[in-house]
Amino acid sequence: MRVPQDPPPRPPRAPRKRRMSNKGRIAIIVTFAVIVGFFVSARGIAGFYTDYLWFDSLGQGDVFKGILGAKIQLAVIFTATFFVLLYANLFLAGRLAPKFRATGPEEAFIERYQQAVGRRTWLVNGAVALLFGLIAGIGVSGQWQQWLLFQHYKSFGIKDPQFDTDIGFYVFRLPFLTFLVSWLFASLVIVLIITAVAHYLNGGIRLQAQGRHVLPYVKAHLSVLLGVLALLKAGGYWLQRYQLTVSARGVVNGATYTDVKAQLPAIYLLILISVLAFVLLIVNIWQRGWRLPVIAVGLWGLVALVAGAIYPTVIQRIVVQPTESSKEEPYIARNIAATRAALGIDKVETQPYTVGQLDAAGVKADSETVADSRLLDPSSSASTFQNLQQIKGYYTFNDIDVDRYKVDGTDRAVVIAARELKSSDLPLNSWEGRHLGYTHGYGVAVAPASKIEANGTPAFVDLTKPGITGIAVTRPEVYFGENLESYAVVNTKREEITLDLNRQSETTTTYQGTGGVSMGSTLKRLAFALRFGEPNLVLSNLITPESRILYVRDVRDRVKQLAPFLDFDANPYTVVLNGRIYWIIDAYTTTDRYPNAQTAETAVLPGNSGLRHSFNYVRNSVKAVIDAYDGSVNYYVVDDTDPLIRSYRDQFPKLFSTVDQAPAGLVDHFRYPEDIFNVQTTMWNRYHIDDPNAFYAGTAAWNVAQNPPRTQDEANATLSTTNALGVVRTKERRVDPYYTLMRLPGSSTTEFLSLRTFVQFSEDDTRKQLVAFMTASSDPKTYGRLRVYQVSDPLPFGPALVASDLSRRFADDLTLLDSNGSKVIFGDLQLLPIGSSIAYVRPWFVQATGNTSVPELRFVSVTIGEVSYKGRTLDEAMASAFPGTTFDFGQVVPTGTGSGSGTGGTGTGGTGGGTTTTTAPGGSTTTTTPKPPSGSVEELLSKANTLLSKAEADLKRTGDLGAYQAAVREAQALVAQAASLITGTTVKPATSSATTVPSTPPTATGNTTTTASA
Repeated sequence: MRVPQDPPPRPPRAPRKRRMSNKGRIAIIVTFAVIVGFFVSARGIAGFYTDYLWFDSLGQGDVFKGILGAKIQLAVIFTATFFVLLYANLFLAGRLAPKFRATGPEEAFIERYQQAVGRRTWLVNGAVALLFGLIAGIGVSGQWQQWLLFQHYKSFGIKDPQFDTDIGFYVFRLPFLTFLVSWLFASLVIVLIITAVAHYLNGGIRLQAQGRHVLPYVKAHLSVLLGVLALLKAGGYWLQRYQLTVSARGVVNGATYTDVKAQLPAIYLLILISVLAFVLLIVNIWQRGWRLPVIAVGLWGLVALVAGAIYPTVIQRIVVQPTESSKEEPYIARNIAATRAALGIDKVETQPYTVGQLDAAGVKADSETVADSRLLDPSSSASTFQNLQQIKGYYTFNDIDVDRYKVDGTDRAVVIAARELKSSDLPLNSWEGRHLGYTHGYGVAVAPASKIEANGTPAFVDLTKPGITGIAVTRPEVYFGENLESYAVVNTKREEITLDLNRQSETTTTYQGTGGVSMGSTLKRLAFALRFGEPNLVLSNLITPESRILYVRDVRDRVKQLAPFLDFDANPYTVVLNGRIYWIIDAYTTTDRYPNAQTAETAVLPGNSGLRHSFNYVRNSVKAVIDAYDGSVNYYVVDDTDPLIRSYRDQFPKLFSTVDQAPAGLVDHFRYPEDIFNVQTTMWNRYHIDDPNAFYAGTAAWNVAQNPPRTQDEANATLSTTNALGVVRTKERRVDPYYTLMRLPGSSTTEFLSLRTFVQFSEDDTRKQLVAFMTASSDPKTYGRLRVYQVSDPLPFGPALVASDLSRRFADDLTLLDSNGSKVIFGDLQLLPIGSSIAYVRPWFVQATGNTSVPELRFVSVTIGEVSYKGRTLDEAMASAFPGTTFDFGQVVPTGTGSGSGTGGTGTGGTGGGTTTTTAPGGSTTTTTPKPPSGSVEELLSKANTLLSKAEADLKRTGDLGAYQAAVREAQALVAQAASLITGTTVKPATSSATTVPSTPPTATGNTTTTASA
């Protein structure tokens, strides 16, 4: 039998693959996470980068870095503070952990935790502290503005009467200090909770053990933390004292009787209780149990409820309300003084104005003021500009403004608007067309506000005529304007579409400016492609290294993004200076911390106004000026007495310029802003009262005058409100301020100013007599001067009563004009102080139904005393008021000598006697005067009847009131000629200075109508 041998050797094993180490796995995971995070956040990174490029392109990279630096500084400081607080307490909790833990039901859980953590306790503590630190610290970056103001404190030079502290402390220091104490208190509460959990996990706290639940040294640790919380609460109460100066508890804002006599002592008591609680908590370290902390907290809660809430309420109800006027008198006086100073109405000049009888001599003596009364205003001119000056369908006028320029060598109020790009109506709607081809608007349209063509349309200044100065534009392209949300790429291989105004046709141009950001690198093109979500910015071969991208092109967004700490007016306005087009936007500094000042009423402001928020201090300290061609922005400081703007100048010295650095002539176009004048006049309703008792009674209060409706539809509409008691009251909209050229009573010079009227206060708007009017000067020498003219008894009509009288007195004319496919649109109702009297002037426009119809000035009404008059022109209206006197205010451009509309558009009107004026497409005007009619009396009357019959039929068919009126005038001329043949003397056509159309709709036969006219 074979002897078995040793088993054969095993074949060699294949080498085992090395497993990836934990570090390798972690590296792969981290790399993958970074890549995913980059793609997820790539657009945000691109936005951040292109934001910096935008700031840098404007030469304001320091602003971007300053704001970013303040945010990072705050986030780092507060994250680090929280991290240190929490980590130190967690470290201390670990050091105080017992070496031997008592056994109990919780031991198994804690043992598993200790085994899991092991020697990595420091890492866990650090991770927890960092996580909570980031949560608590990063959000603090939103306080960057308060932080910068805190660092750049400025004194107001005025102390509040309650605490004898400079107002600068309330505005610059108090907001951030209050936030800091609140943040520390909330952070320490979180630290206390997490520290208690750490003690539990370390075995220092046992919830289910018998005997002591908290070890002595743990109790000492927690007691100290609670004691610090008590001290922070005391600090919060100390700062809360100053908050009483903006209290809204009393009859006015500020520290009133209850705040001073009840709330303030209660706060002092709460400070004392908080300090006492701190002492009890420290003493509790050496006491058994938690009796002293419970007593401290209970005592604090009781005092806070009784002294802090119940006691002030009782004082207000029992002591103050029965004799409120006498108790609150000194505090109302504080409020009046503070509100006037804070809102800039402390230097209002008030003077009485006695309204006397107006005569023709007084009108002629003050003919300059009358001649400057505006026939055009932004509201009534909007569709006229759009239809007569649009030129191309992709241009639009977003806003019409009133300013002053020299026209024919004389200072005139003008209506002016920039012709801007309308992106939604481009003929080429491709990416190339929207962003490379059609990139800008073109030029401005200008018309004197107090002049019209004979056909009732604006006398547009022909800017293409040689010799035009002041308003002439040599750089007409408008790359930056209102409502421009898209971007444009210029200096590309694709030429831009622009306008040849002389030919009113399209041509091409190439951008010559340095505005925008260069796209000279692939990185920038990629960043912009990510920002706008548009790959063509990378792929298009039309973009070259010399190309530039223009973005943030809306002027309000532009100035707000560059200076986010300022508030901006709702109405940017256009200015032409040295051949360039600029936008001017008024900027404001505001705060809601001015002691004892009343919160401003802002409901009267437009929805897009930067002042639509809570504030009790405001200054128009800055004029922001934007070049419409290159987008450059300059902030000119016009009020360097404002502490807030002085602080911002310290923070961003390169951002602001002095007003002396503005281009020559620019200051002449600064206007007193609408939004602040709205606020000031609204607050002046009550704050014109000096006496606290009269202020409290409210019997001497005013209201801004009710707004006269612009159409008959508005006039017939009723707006009602129902209060909590079910009482229905009507509230009318308030009249808006308007700009005008005017010579004020007692002045020898004409000023460009804003004006707003007041009536006596009535809860239901029944009192509509004029009681006063306020003006704000926009002239450089008297800029910002506020004057109030208080009217003496008997009070004249206010604007609403004037409008009502017009509707009643000329009801037949309004009925005729507001029918057959047309409507009446009223212009601004303007108050004119003439001599020692008051007159109101209001233009009437008639517009046919349809988007392309042009409102034509049909009448001008004049109201003197309680009687209204009407004529085709202001001359005729005044002649109706003063029969036998002729006037020539020069408001109608002589036929054939108009400035020229500069665009297409035709219209008909007349000067009587069959004269017809036509506006040609080039803007010139042609007048045709028919030869005197010839024939017998019967032939003339027959022609008149035929003419009227045809006109009546055409009116019913087309609704063209202009043609109907022209036919009536021609018929009147025929009738007058017939009468001349009968009498042998010259008879003028039968017309009225009050009206040029029949007062009733034409329903009778031609013979009847002709006889009535004759």
